[in-house]
Amino acid sequence: MATWPAICLLVCGALWIAIAYKLDDERRSAEESALNEAKSLSQAYADYATRTVEQIDQLTLLVRYQSERSRQSLKLEELSEQGAFSVIHYALVAVISAEGIPITTNRPLGPISIQVSDREYFTSHRDDLSRHLRIGTPSLGRISQKKIIQFTRRLEKPNGEFDGIVLVSIEPAYLTAFYEGSGLGRLGMLAILGTDGEVRVAKVGLSEKGDSSGAAGNTLRAVPLLDDAHRNGMLLGAQWFPDARARYAASTPLHKYPLVAMAGVAQEEHFARYAQTRHNYLQTGISATILLVLLGAAATVWSARHAWQHRQQVEVQEAYRLATEGGNEGFYMLRALRDRSGVVVDFEVVDCNERGAWFYGRSREQFVGSRSSVLNAPSYFPVVMDTYCGAMQSGFYEDEMKIPPGSPIIVEWVHRRLVRSGTGLAITFRDISQIKAHERELSRMANEDALTFLPNRNWLKQHLPDMLVTVDAANCMLALLFVDLDNFKNVNDTHGHSAGDELLRAAAHRLKSVVRPSDHVVRLGGDEFTVILQPIVHHGEIAAVAARIADAFHHPFDLARGKHMIGASIGISVFPRDGHDAEALLKNADIAMYQTKSDGKGAFRFYEHSLAERLQARLNMERALHQALEQNQFVLHYQPRVDSMTGELRSLEALVRWNHPDLGLVPPLSFIPLAEETGMILRLGDLVLEQACAQIARWKQLHLPVVPVSINVSPYQFNHGDIRRTFAACLKRHDLEATLVEIEITESSMMGEQAEVSAELTALRAMGIKLLVDDFGTGFSSLSQLQRLDMDGLKVDRAFTSELVKKPEGEVFFRAIMSMAHALGMHVVAEGVETEEQLHALRALACDEIQGYFISRPVPSAEAELLLQKRFLLPAHPRAALPAT
Repeated sequence: MATWPAICLLVCGALWIAIAYKLDDERRSAEESALNEAKSLSQAYADYATRTVEQIDQLTLLVRYQSERSRQSLKLEELSEQGAFSVIHYALVAVISAEGIPITTNRPLGPISIQVSDREYFTSHRDDLSRHLRIGTPSLGRISQKKIIQFTRRLEKPNGEFDGIVLVSIEPAYLTAFYEGSGLGRLGMLAILGTDGEVRVAKVGLSEKGDSSGAAGNTLRAVPLLDDAHRNGMLLGAQWFPDARARYAASTPLHKYPLVAMAGVAQEEHFARYAQTRHNYLQTGISATILLVLLGAAATVWSARHAWQHRQQVEVQEAYRLATEGGNEGFYMLRALRDRSGVVVDFEVVDCNERGAWFYGRSREQFVGSRSSVLNAPSYFPVVMDTYCGAMQSGFYEDEMKIPPGSPIIVEWVHRRLVRSGTGLAITFRDISQIKAHERELSRMANEDALTFLPNRNWLKQHLPDMLVTVDAANCMLALLFVDLDNFKNVNDTHGHSAGDELLRAAAHRLKSVVRPSDHVVRLGGDEFTVILQPIVHHGEIAAVAARIADAFHHPFDLARGKHMIGASIGISVFPRDGHDAEALLKNADIAMYQTKSDGKGAFRFYEHSLAERLQARLNMERALHQALEQNQFVLHYQPRVDSMTGELRSLEALVRWNHPDLGLVPPLSFIPLAEETGMILRLGDLVLEQACAQIARWKQLHLPVVPVSINVSPYQFNHGDIRRTFAACLKRHDLEATLVEIEITESSMMGEQAEVSAELTALRAMGIKLLVDDFGTGFSSLSQLQRLDMDGLKVDRAFTSELVKKPEGEVFFRAIMSMAHALGMHVVAEGVETEEQLHALRALACDEIQGYFISRPVPSAEAELLLQKRFLLPAHPRAALPAT
């Protein structure tokens, strides 16, 4: 146990020595890199400064030559316009006379009088016969009024007398422009010093000094880099720089000029990567040290525990065996038997409890010492060895095992747990036969329909995917028949749920009687069943079974409460043609069944892709209709109803149009039936009523001669809505009289619950709303219904109007309708009047009102206002004479 702390201590020491060595190496490398970089930069800066000074030198020579040649008639402004002084940092180029007065400059001086004869550079050239270039120190220029560096050269007369100077002044920034592209970083240093020790320009970090004054100038004068011995680079401490940052610096003298270029990189900036590396190494060392301490402690604890566990193992095994003697678990200790090569070839029972021996039908004394090769049949022994050896390798194995035939174990199911123990296994057995029997019963209940005892939807969900895999492997087909019982709801609602249950059981029995033994009948729920046919080789097999099912349901069912006729609508999908998974097959079979229902029920139909497209189109239309209601995409058009004799406007029928954003105006026949099927007709009806009442209110505000507006109400609204309350609330909301609204209902609306419909219509008439029967002659209303419901008007369908002048029977039918309506006190409106000939015929029959394209098409509200103002809408022509009555 003491070994682990010693090992950890040695490893920690070695780790920190390696880190210290590595950090020292990294630091030396960083210093060497910084010195080399400073030297390279100083050389590059020296080259840059040499080229810059050479350009200025050449410029002074050019100006001197031109000035001496022209006898001081040179015009520098002309040379400037020609681009000779294009460098923006040239503060001034000038020729100064022997008296110190500027003769010509590259830029106008204006009225300013300048005198430079007192300047050091002027007196130096006047007193010194040397014609070399002189480089001054930074000073404030009297002409440019900027901090500048003067470059000057002596001018002489032909006789050698002093004739003035050539002056080129530049801004110090021109000499430090190298900084921006030099790679010196944000805190680098550049400087130009003369061999006289004076600073011409210095840029230290973010500051720039253009003279030899101040902290930068004072310190840089004494920089030891000016000595030849230190020019290759050295570390300058923070005291040398105004920003108090140490730098690695080097210097290089300029060729031909008494200047020295100096460059430096900031230690802080250059060593940033080394600082991060040092931080990372220290963090790693600290983390590794902590980890080693923890590992050493853990290893010490583990060693102690392992020794203790080893001592306790025998005691625990014995205690466990004794503890399980009276329990339900069988306990075994097995020793692995190995061959000469060390491979496990068998297991021997070295200990067990009485319950463990009981599982094998023996006593403990008889069972201890048995081998697995003897206990298990030769065919099953390899399986046992695979399991036991796997547990030896992994250390643990647990499962529920169904006892195979021929096994000496006397129960049906056991839960077994295998744990590696030293060089063998500790095994426990627990009898779970009763639990498994209970699970089988629960599974049967979960997968079986309680009413018909057929497999249910859950069974289908579990087993259909496996069937698809099987038939696909066999290169066969599978058919799924979706069977829906026709008219089952009528039996269930009329005779009660007990009769419905009896009918479902009989239908299930009849379905099973007509399918093949290999097929499956499944109840999905309600009156829906699924039949699975598999395997299928030819499509004819599917049609034959479907035909048998449909024919079987053409015969009545003899139930306790009499015989009942129902049919079966069947939709068929085929794998793999119509789908590759259970969900797709069920969906497509359902689509085919839905189409069978639509085609007339009691038959079968195979799925086709066009069916899905039709269903999708319907779903798309439903969504669009719902969205149209949400976004109020509906508008009303109005068609006039006029007196057949005078043409006077009597009423306007409100006709809804869908103003689709992509399709434009959609006629009602394209969406009203769908609205009724889906129940959206209730919201649409409310919307039409609201728009119509709002429009009447607007017309009243405009003082137009309003007439009643008739609104169509569907049978669905009567059966599922509250028409009276809805109309009353809307009229009150818009402050309208009930006489300004009429209701048109179809004959089918009167065929519902007669008492409820009669009460609703009576209440509406009591409010003052007139009621008209719409499209009369197309439904099934009787004379007694018309008499009982007490309607105000009757609108004859356009089919009778169109036949009126075509054959004599048309007039006979129309006259009979007229007579009946007038006898019941109802006025008659002829719909669909399109020709003058029809108008004459209707006048001859004394029809009260007419409506149709002959008068006007349905028009928007703006055009309807014109109709209200016009009032008389029939074309001008002589009235037809009425027959004598």
